[in-house]
Amino acid sequence: MALLSVGLLASCGNKSTGAANGKHQLTFMFRGGDAEKKAYGEAIKAYEKTHKDVTVKIIMTSADNYATKLQAAISGNKTPDVFYVEQNNLMAYADNGVLRDITKDVKKSKVDLNNIWKYGVDSYRYDGKQVGKGDLYALPKDVGPFALGYNKTMFEKNNIPLPDKDKAYTWEEFVKVAQKLTKDTNGDGKIDQYGTGFNVVWSLPALAWSNGADWINKDKTKVTINTPKFAHALQEFADLQNKYHTTPSVKESQSLDTYQRWMKGQLAFFPVGPWDLPTYSKLSFDYDLIPWPTMSTGKSAAYVGSLGIGVSKKTKYGEDAADLAIYLSTNRKAQQILVNNMIQIPTLKDMANKWANEKNHGKPQNRQEFLDIVEKYGRGLPGATTYNSEWYDMFYTDIQPVLDGKKTAAQFVKDEQPKMQSKLDAANQQKKTAEATAGK
Repeated sequence: MALLSVGLLASCGNKSTGAANGKHQLTFMFRGGDAEKKAYGEAIKAYEKTHKDVTVKIIMTSADNYATKLQAAISGNKTPDVFYVEQNNLMAYADNGVLRDITKDVKKSKVDLNNIWKYGVDSYRYDGKQVGKGDLYALPKDVGPFALGYNKTMFEKNNIPLPDKDKAYTWEEFVKVAQKLTKDTNGDGKIDQYGTGFNVVWSLPALAWSNGADWINKDKTKVTINTPKFAHALQEFADLQNKYHTTPSVKESQSLDTYQRWMKGQLAFFPVGPWDLPTYSKLSFDYDLIPWPTMSTGKSAAYVGSLGIGVSKKTKYGEDAADLAIYLSTNRKAQQILVNNMIQIPTLKDMANKWANEKNHGKPQNRQEFLDIVEKYGRGLPGATTYNSEWYDMFYTDIQPVLDGKKTAAQFVKDEQPKMQSKLDAANQQKKTAEATAGK
């Protein structure tokens, strides 16, 4: 994996985009692993073949390092011409002059925005007050639905009926099946096969939303976790380990974490994102996707994320940079390259529908579940549309006593809400200050 170094940072920004052999050079910064590196290498080569006056310099970081490295580049006035935009940074980047408004560029390109996932496009609209409306400050690199996967081979070996791909388990049904699949398979007196192993950050939202609860109100001014419905959903999540015993304990996870257990075929249920497909294609067992279990609303809910591709407001070559961002997000050839490398589902809806219904496409069979989450029941994380996510991050920083069974969910949400509210108030005040500074 190529990591961003001081030398690479020096090659970003305004000074880097000069002509090379009579060509404009753009810098494109993104994050990922080997699959992303290969995919974008191919996509950029295809772009350069049809744009003879432009060369593109790729700058790649690991996922863990991306935010830090990008912020360093921005602070040093060496912002890449084109770069990944995380949802929770959109407002701050737009307000502080980091991102170019590409609304006119997109209109000029005649891209059909109706054929791009609405959730993806709206994630990068901003009217100066809220995300979801107004001008475009990026286009979606992808949409990332977090589906529920299950070990089909394990179900068959244990003579348990396969889940219905079109009808979700109720929570009670889900727990019972998970308990049946939690067992000692080799007779050594230790459980070595578990029903569940969910990461709280990515999986709790599915339960909370399906129970009619949320972290924040609609106008983003009030934290709303101190309710019976939220406490119930959180307690049920914690009880998977402490009451139902379908999730490995912290001690048991030290020797083998839940991701490793899933990879070894030792978990019945585990979340699956499109970015997992290259790795999961090599699994020794069969798996598929189903809707998330439902709580009191009777409806499934799930997290769907996105990364955007934005353009530096300070780039010397605004139109070329915008053209590259639009190409990577919406060009059919580029999308096909990215999809062939199994790093995402298509951003174009017609391509995605075709992708989901291809014959003999391998695991998972029910690709449609990804699309259903994006279009029907997925939501972005609450921290993605506030000025910063510190208030939301605090929830997970403090959550461990509940997961360990040392504190009830009801007591936790009562204690935590005022602390989170203080952080949210600070974020909203930061936004007001930024608006005033920008003359809005």
